[in-house]
Amino acid sequence: MNRRTLLKGLVAAPLLNALPRALRAGPGASLAGPWRRIRPSDAAWPKAAEWAKLNERVGGNLLKVEALFERGPISPENLRNPFFLGDQPGGTQISGWLDAWTPAPSAYAVKAQRTEDVVAAVNFAREHRLRLVVKGAGHSYLGTSNAPDSLLLWTRAMTAVTVHDRFVPKGSRATPVPAVTAEAGAVWIDLYHQVTTLHGRYVQGGGCADVGVAGLVQSGGFGSFSKNYGIAAAHLLEAEIVTADGVARTVNADNDPDLFWALKGGGGGSWGVVTRVTLRTHELPENFGAAWGDIQATSDAAFRRLLVHFFDFYHDRLFNPHWGEHVVISPMNTLELSLVAQGLDNEEVKRLWQPFWDWLADHGSDYTFKNRPAAAAFSARGWWDLKDNGSMVPDPRAGVPNYHGWWKGDQGQVGAFLYGYDSVWLPASLLENAQRSSLVEALFAASRYQEVQLQFNKGLAAAPLSAVLATQKTAMNPEVVSAFALAIVATGEGPAYPGESRSPLDLKHAHEGAKAVDGATAALRRVAPGAGSYVSESNFFNHSWARAYWGKNYERLRAVKAAYDPEGLFFVHHGVGSEGWSDDGFTRLDPARPT
Repeated sequence: MNRRTLLKGLVAAPLLNALPRALRAGPGASLAGPWRRIRPSDAAWPKAAEWAKLNERVGGNLLKVEALFERGPISPENLRNPFFLGDQPGGTQISGWLDAWTPAPSAYAVKAQRTEDVVAAVNFAREHRLRLVVKGAGHSYLGTSNAPDSLLLWTRAMTAVTVHDRFVPKGSRATPVPAVTAEAGAVWIDLYHQVTTLHGRYVQGGGCADVGVAGLVQSGGFGSFSKNYGIAAAHLLEAEIVTADGVARTVNADNDPDLFWALKGGGGGSWGVVTRVTLRTHELPENFGAAWGDIQATSDAAFRRLLVHFFDFYHDRLFNPHWGEHVVISPMNTLELSLVAQGLDNEEVKRLWQPFWDWLADHGSDYTFKNRPAAAAFSARGWWDLKDNGSMVPDPRAGVPNYHGWWKGDQGQVGAFLYGYDSVWLPASLLENAQRSSLVEALFAASRYQEVQLQFNKGLAAAPLSAVLATQKTAMNPEVVSAFALAIVATGEGPAYPGESRSPLDLKHAHEGAKAVDGATAALRRVAPGAGSYVSESNFFNHSWARAYWGKNYERLRAVKAAYDPEGLFFVHHGVGSEGWSDDGFTRLDPARPT
């Protein structure tokens, strides 16, 4: 027996012994020959009377799902509104991915209002062998929240948010802590409004205000200030989840601890339907800050010098828990600054950046500015308040919460059609003096193909020890704690939903874009060979997805999957256990192990 098999057996045994007999059988144990899920064209598809009975069980909230444009045109304003897209049962935040996936409506959807609706839908899907899809806000780049011929479990309507002064997980003797509980359909602006704007505290969540809370936590979850607070999953105190057997479980460090661990970064859609999460909150810093600007070099040589100086400056002044967010390095020899800070006042921020501005002034003939660089700090309590922050776009529709809005910088993601996308965690060792020149050359080479966005908040090197230790107790790839940034390379175009009236896709141009992403990523991997990738922002075609997403944690995740979902009711593309299924999730295969 090799070591990998031995470790898997050691992890799985205590889990399996603790579960009911009905959950112990492995995939296909009671089935002879190939096994597949039922489609509407099959004779075994549920009859109208059975659907009617499900509709009764879920309080009349069974919907026939339509494609986004099935009823006709959609206004340009709504098509670029992430909240509008999330409010449609057939809506997706991304309009597709070249040669990968196309938005497709489910046959039916249960618009869940309560946990009992989720239980009814899960039982119905299991008993009738249906392809089950779970969607909150529909923000999946990999298309995991939609599938044709499926039953959609749609949690968008479950939006309650409750702030706690003293929270203790069920069955725990832990000291009470401040926390916030959110239902599965809540998005991060709902929490930021309650926790920060109204109560003056901080919760570690996502940078995009319209992303679903439950989905982000299950993927690990980074926000603008993760360099100090760590990932969202590390702050999870408790969750309610409906597992494949139709049981609503309250899981925490004391109840179903292995499932609780898997929910903290093991990927959304693989473990059950999360109906509620509770996250620890923290004292709010007095200030959040920012540094911004677009610097264009007049030559390749000047651009290299700019990159060298910036990464010297980053290593010496910004590589610490205060600074996060990103820079963009483009083929036009442009360095775009879009950084944020926490815990520094206005004078501290300005004083810190002044040497960098002075350097630019001293080399004025080499650089021009589309958006002149600057830096400042602001009141942290107003960071997500639409009345105070002009960098956010309010949802203009009537009848919506008056605090719903999204960042102007996220507008390009709304409805995007992807040609290619990839991410690479860059190790902090590349910032050391002996390797910094290799890092700069790799970034310059990559930017000849496609712009590279370095998201410093998505690598936890230089984070406080408490954030590192908490992350190491999650299912995230351990590589994240030694990375200084996540490099993201992507390209695409505006909305291209099926049925939308628009010019045909230029396939030649799209495939050239996909090749450019591959070329840029290859240049980065030459200085970070074998580097991992973030599951929520990754390459649909990554053949080494299990290692890239979870590293050494994958064997333990497989054991948890086998224990709580032995028949594979919950399937997502490149999710834990998906190697045992066809690409569409309908046919069970011999469970080949991923690379």
